Amino acid sequence: MRIAVGIDLGSTTTKAVVLDEARRVLGRGITNSRSNYSVACAVALREALDSARFGWIASELERTLAGSSASEARRRAWLEELEARFREQLYRTQLARLGRALAACFAPEPASSSLRRAVEEVLERMEGEAPALFAPGASRKSDFFRDLAGSRYMALAEERARESGASFERLAGGFDKAILEVENALPGEEEFGEHARRALASMPGAAPELGRAVLSAARVPLEQASCVGTGYGRATLPFEKEQIRSEILCHGLGAHELFPGTRTVLDIGGQDTKAIQVDERGIVTSFQMNDRCAAGCGRYLGYIADEMNLGVHELGPIACRSRRSVRINSTCTVFAGAELRERLSLGEKREDILAGLHRAIVLRAMSLLARSGGVRDEFTFTGGVAKNPAAVGALEKLVRENYGELSLNISPDSIYTGALGAALFAHREALRPCA
Repeated sequence: MRIAVGIDLGSTTTKAVVLDEARRVLGRGITNSRSNYSVACAVALREALDSARFGWIASELERTLAGSSASEARRRAWLEELEARFREQLYRTQLARLGRALAACFAPEPASSSLRRAVEEVLERMEGEAPALFAPGASRKSDFFRDLAGSRYMALAEERARESGASFERLAGGFDKAILEVENALPGEEEFGEHARRALASMPGAAPELGRAVLSAARVPLEQASCVGTGYGRATLPFEKEQIRSEILCHGLGAHELFPGTRTVLDIGGQDTKAIQVDERGIVTSFQMNDRCAAGCGRYLGYIADEMNLGVHELGPIACRSRRSVRINSTCTVFAGAELRERLSLGEKREDILAGLHRAIVLRAMSLLARSGGVRDEFTFTGGVAKNPAAVGALEKLVRENYGELSLNISPDSIYTGALGAALFAHREALRPCA
């Protein structure tokens, strides 16, 4: 099967989208961006290809079990369990790599040292916790290995340091060094089949048809016909110049593909905000972009989350509980911490401060929208911040106040919009049928 690939290298996450010859989305992948851009692209693409193969498994299962006694709900349950156990196998593989990297870090220490014993005990605990971490219905703050393993490693290392007298600073420093080696390990071509077979082996109640579908998916050849890159870090992508497209063009085309009626696009990413106007074909007619600093973007929200000792995903839901939004004077990351601490010291409620912060972010975006040509129907909101309910609520309110009732589109896959646009450009180049 020939595929077209789009890669969006953002400041915080790298996304990949894979299209087939009929322009259908086969798979999507996402990973945290890192200093080694080639590896970030490879990991995101591998995630997207794994996603495509799970789609193949679902199709095969539907075909082979059509007319059987297995219900649709049962098939979905098998697929959900298979994917959860597949993720567990991926986690275990990375955990083993982390263990080897940590062993190398502490190799000069005597075998009986408290540091080496502490590391071994921490890794053993993490290995034992893996099934519960990926059990059906389990809640995880992140699916990125650095975040998932890092938070648990630090908590367990602190506990072991207190009990054994080992230096927590050295244990933490070892992790910081080892995680770079783990993150910069290229994914293997054979990993899907290997991890899927292990996942299947841990599902004794699964139908034989599921096993056959897994083997079939692992054997499907996926030939990359073309790849186009975009994003904040596009200048550093390991692609030829002809394979790079502006993120403005990609977000405009991607938003139009998701919602063909789109005429205005707002993208709030990790490092910048883009206000884009497109025509009926998804071609950009004008745009405005704040690319001088991260004020009012995802990085800013990440800084606020760190200041409040919260996960970024927790900010929106907490802000939605507000009854009185606090006016925030600055969305500059440099001054945000000081103003935040001042507001808290004055007795302002956390949810009211966060509601004010979200409103301030959206007000900055509204200014960009006005300068780009205003908001026209239909209006599509993209980027990671589009998943934040407080940001969406503030945007809906301000758009209604300034432009009246308009259709506001938000896709569940909004974070992949730029990668989708890049994949569409790749498809045009290599897979479009001849006239």
